[in-house]
Amino acid sequence: MDLHRSILPQADVLLTDRAGPQQKFLNRELGILAFNERVLSQAENLGTPLLERLRFLCITSSNLDEFFEIRVAGIKEQLLQHSAFHGEDGLSVGETYEEVSELAHALVARQYELLNNGILPALREEGVHLHLVSAWTDSIEKWARDYFAREILPVLTPIGLDPAHPFPRVLNKSLNFAVELSGPDAFGRNSGIAIVQAPRALPRLIRMPDGLSEYPYSFVMLTSIMQACVADLFPGMVVTGVHQFRITRNSDLFVDDEEITNLRVALQGELPQRHFGDAVRLEISEGCSETIVQLLRREFALETRDVYRVMGPVNLVRLMQLPDLVDRPDLKYPPFTPGLPAELEKAQLKQSDLFKLIAKQDVLLHHPFQSFNPVLDFLRSAASDPQVVAIKQTIYRTGTDSALMEALLAAARSGKEVTVVVELMARFDEEININWAARLEQVGAHVVYGVVGHKTHAKMSLVVRRETSRNGATRLKRYAHLGTGNYHARTARLYTDFGLFTADEEMCSDVHEVFQQLTGLGSAKKLGALWQSPFTLHGNMISAIRREARNARAGKKGHIIAKMNALLEPEIIKELYAANQAGVKIDLIVRGVCALRPGVVGLSENITVRSIVGRFLEHSRIFYFQNGGARDVYLSSADWMDRNFFRRVEICFPVRDARLKKRVIQEGLEMHLKDNQLAWEMLPDGSYMKRRSRAKPFACQSELAHLLAG
Repeated sequence: MDLHRSILPQADVLLTDRAGPQQKFLNRELGILAFNERVLSQAENLGTPLLERLRFLCITSSNLDEFFEIRVAGIKEQLLQHSAFHGEDGLSVGETYEEVSELAHALVARQYELLNNGILPALREEGVHLHLVSAWTDSIEKWARDYFAREILPVLTPIGLDPAHPFPRVLNKSLNFAVELSGPDAFGRNSGIAIVQAPRALPRLIRMPDGLSEYPYSFVMLTSIMQACVADLFPGMVVTGVHQFRITRNSDLFVDDEEITNLRVALQGELPQRHFGDAVRLEISEGCSETIVQLLRREFALETRDVYRVMGPVNLVRLMQLPDLVDRPDLKYPPFTPGLPAELEKAQLKQSDLFKLIAKQDVLLHHPFQSFNPVLDFLRSAASDPQVVAIKQTIYRTGTDSALMEALLAAARSGKEVTVVVELMARFDEEININWAARLEQVGAHVVYGVVGHKTHAKMSLVVRRETSRNGATRLKRYAHLGTGNYHARTARLYTDFGLFTADEEMCSDVHEVFQQLTGLGSAKKLGALWQSPFTLHGNMISAIRREARNARAGKKGHIIAKMNALLEPEIIKELYAANQAGVKIDLIVRGVCALRPGVVGLSENITVRSIVGRFLEHSRIFYFQNGGARDVYLSSADWMDRNFFRRVEICFPVRDARLKKRVIQEGLEMHLKDNQLAWEMLPDGSYMKRRSRAKPFACQSELAHLLAG
């Protein structure tokens, strides 16, 4: 097997000879950066279609934005408080910040090197060109100046800095320009510096008219036009420098659980302040004068290591729209039509037939390879079916334009009992969810916000239907949909997730009980089939791990396979180490950050950790336990993190149908363990190496598309 080492290992921190817990645990923040390095590797991979390489580059930037807004912001708050906290990895807050800063700077430099010397030249060869000011022709410059005068200048407000014009408030992640000037203005002022903020309404990427360029697809960035034309804002003065900059701010929201009486009202008051949290990062164009850098540093109370000089646009995320503006299918991933399970594909089901099918057998969907439409059909049918009397639904992320939410609105308008648990604290989706909550209330739906202090992250839908048996008796029958991913039609085309339709009476009764907890009051009843956070999920996971260890010590085969987004919870990691020492084989598929160290003799030599990074975001959570041959399989909304076990409402549900269990094991686990194209293997020091094999190339996502797509 040929393994290629990644460029940004964590080894320098985690292989020191210090005794203590750091020998067993890896650092969370460094693990997040390592994941983003793996995402960036998709952009560097020449086998990735060219426009998709650009997308991966932009995704890396978007991920880094959130990393700074939340994780780095948290570190800086601890530094201000002079925290002496040491994590399970043994690093102090200061040591973590030093390592994070070093690796983040290296990662950003690598991004712009790839953009300028790899992706943009390759796009130019394919007829897709981003025109920089230095290479403008006379005709392009004339068009740009006309565009500036017509579309940009009227909405700009330059601020000349002086005692009467203090530094303007700068929105989080907004585009701004620091302009250096010489000469007096009309009032004799000579401050020498002005700030120009680019309104958010202005497009950052502009397609040029046909005929201006030799390239079929020609674009220019707003930053280039501003740089060339900003002097028009300062008549009679000489512009000696124009420098784009962007500030990233702390974007975590704080709501005092003990003080609030209405969570929605409290959040509506807090959201506007997100744009003006403490600054944590300054991005500024390379070549900026030291005078401007020091001015901005002082203004935003930042250190030298918080400054990121970049060779290009300060916000690479804005280039995400470029692939959608270029009609070149050959430079993108090939399209495919999501398929349907055989039982749904056999016939066009009427609304009543869908419930009859689910009553007869469980139905499993594997997104995005199989369509999300059956989930929408399930709720649309419930909304229009006169026999349906009640619908209950959890919402974490659903998007601004949601057919699912429209179905719930329609159901409420038709007089059905509709209850929706909307998680208002879903990070960066708070405003969208507040708007949906208001619309639902307007049509008479019951809207609650879960439990303050515990985000409702469980993905579940429950439909109650009044049915008549052959002997004429009527009864209420429940139908449920349970999933590992959000009820979001767009991300269901981009994220890998499982969803299960079931009419299993015990499981539906458990779902009903969880909804009762979320909307009412009372002690938690024992559930029959579901494991639930914050009550039983953690304990049941530990019990299942310990059972494998007992079986291994008794001479039986012990095997655990777990797939998730993140593995951080210390007690679970300790139990996995103990199971390893008992002889249990443990295969972990962890897309993102993993604090467990695999392959350490005497600690974790029977544990492997791999990360799959490809076209689709691996999002499903699957837990497999050999259990003496019973081969238990669970699907869940929860990762193995402290927050999922103790500070969220999560569910974990069994796959009981033998046929569907076999599918989950094959499609969700075995194919990922076999992958030798998208998989990265973690080494004992926390670094990752690309998995290669002399065997026939096998990419699990491509194989699943071939197996399941229409």
